[in-house]
Amino acid sequence: MDGIDRLRKIVRTLRAPGGCPWDREQTLKTLKPCLLEETYELLHAIDTGNEQDHLEELGDVLLQIVFQCDIRESEGKFTLDDVANAVADKMVRRHPHVFGDVKVDNVSQVLRNWENIKKGETHGNPERSALDGVPPTLPALLKAQRVQQKAARVGFDWKDSSGALEKMEEELAEVKEAVAEQDQAHIEEEIGDLFFAIVNTCRFLNVQAEESLTAATRKFETRFRAVEAEVRRQGKEMKNCTLAELDAIWDQVKDAQRKQDGNQP
Repeated sequence: MDGIDRLRKIVRTLRAPGGCPWDREQTLKTLKPCLLEETYELLHAIDTGNEQDHLEELGDVLLQIVFQCDIRESEGKFTLDDVANAVADKMVRRHPHVFGDVKVDNVSQVLRNWENIKKGETHGNPERSALDGVPPTLPALLKAQRVQQKAARVGFDWKDSSGALEKMEEELAEVKEAVAEQDQAHIEEEIGDLFFAIVNTCRFLNVQAEESLTAATRKFETRFRAVEAEVRRQGKEMKNCTLAELDAIWDQVKDAQRKQDGNQP
């Protein structure tokens, strides 16, 4: 026995009478934070590019899937094979240009066909929205981008990035107006609109908003820690430095890191 069958047997043994007390106590609800944590660890492994970490983290996510399937199987609901067959059927159904005789010329047509087919999979709900299927628990930037993508697939979209850029400028002006009014509720609303417009612009420019902000935050953290280190090297404390002094050190750190990264001679 090897691979998936071996893992299924191990999970079944862990959850059986005489198995592991912790595993036997787990429910779909208690496994939710485990799945979330393992997913983020998998994403981190992808970002680092370490193949061994990637392999291990994929295994941890796979374990969560097998574990949940075993719970459902013990309830007489469905099995891991049912899950695999269901997604296989869906992939065949949603790729008629590969498994059927539908002709497509580009990725946009593929996505439009995908949404049309998906819309037909109403499961008894003819009023299903094109936005259904976006998890409400997604991080805000990622959720905004997914909602915008789904709306675009049914034709609700700008013709090109110029419309998105103009909307971003419009929302920034409205933020400034709200700040001038000193209306906190209005400020929060307009900043939210600005975020949404920025994410939309990211989508048009093929930028993943969530990853872009993560990278920018990581860059700030790296530079800020370097500023802290330089201040300590000078025998000072951050709180006793002027903003002008800290800005000067920041610029030094930024220039040094750019040279190190090869971004300037």
